[in-house]
Amino acid sequence: MGGDTADLGPVVVRRGVPAGSERRAAELYWEAFGRKLGPALNPPDKAVPFIAAHLHADRAVCALLGGRLVGLAGYQLDGRSLTGGSASAVLRAYGRVRGLHRLLILALFERRPAPRQLVMDGIAVDPDMRGRGVGGLLLEEVAALAAERSCREVRLDVIDTNPRARALYERRGFTAVRTEQTPCLRGLLGFGAVTTMRRAVAASGR
Repeated sequence: MGGDTADLGPVVVRRGVPAGSERRAAELYWEAFGRKLGPALNPPDKAVPFIAAHLHADRAVCALLGGRLVGLAGYQLDGRSLTGGSASAVLRAYGRVRGLHRLLILALFERRPAPRQLVMDGIAVDPDMRGRGVGGLLLEEVAALAAERSCREVRLDVIDTNPRARALYERRGFTAVRTEQTPCLRGLLGFGAVTTMRRAVAASGR
């Protein structure tokens, strides 16, 4: 992002990806998760447009600074998540032979929420804005949204190569409930364990 952001005012949190910011949202998402998603969606010049074209804009909480998108947290609720794209869309974009292989990899990331549970679909913050509380603002808004939708808890997964994210989640009330060792995926996806974390949600008074 670069430059001094102090004169741009406070960070504003809103629900939904603003119209016209789909490409920016995809870039942030890819910057945060490209290493993990690379085997399924590389190269980046194809992955970012694919993600942008299949975003569900209503499944995100966004942080804006001076009107520019600087962070977002996706979530899955009622069968819809931030990142979309059907099997046929993947095959069209990547070809039938290569596309089938990519679909198998993408299937490894599928998670289904339990009843009255909101599942986070990743959090991404502009590198220049990290350490300034943006991630915490996004997590609190996700928790508020979950309460309004009568969810009892928020669930997310964090990989073993992202201790900074795990530390953020712990500071914001998430507790690790299960760690799944996945050594066979380390060579393919770059991580060898996934920890599931949960945070209870208080009933909304709204």
